[in-house]
Amino acid sequence: MTVAVETGLWQLDAARTSVVIRHKTMWGLVTVKGVFAVVTGEGEVQPDGTARGTVTLDAASLDTKNGKRDKHLRSADLFDAERHPTITFAVDDAVVAQDDTVAVTGQLTVRGVTRPQPVVARVTAASAEDVTLETEFTVDRDQFDMGWNQMGMLRGLTTVVSTLVFTRVKG
Repeated sequence: MTVAVETGLWQLDAARTSVVIRHKTMWGLVTVKGVFAVVTGEGEVQPDGTARGTVTLDAASLDTKNGKRDKHLRSADLFDAERHPTITFAVDDAVVAQDDTVAVTGQLTVRGVTRPQPVVARVTAASAEDVTLETEFTVDRDQFDMGWNQMGMLRGLTTVVSTLVFTRVKG
């Protein structure tokens, strides 16, 4: 399907959106999965087909199904959610290709540290009223001052998997 996304303002549909992280722990033997329960966002598609926008995660809403671990993830060792309550991905530009992939250039901000983060997303559904984007990319947590690693238990990159559903704002 080659998509033409309508120009105008778009709002993230939190009820149909998911952002999940996966990271190997216990010296690479166990993969921990966490879901951000609170995700917001908006975007604007320009007449030339390019887009800009923001997706924001509530850092304290990360749920790994383990209360003790979640409390540690929110602490100053890692996300420092009290001082940095949000994680933000600001899209500078997004261009849809013929194969329905979207080349996204943006800035990821975690713990008050902002770094460039290119992402390739895939349009999996689109209509005049909504568009669904799926993406999977990796993040090096050390780049965001999240280097805590007791006894070398945490290794490698963190994988972010998301399904983002945007609905067109009536104007």
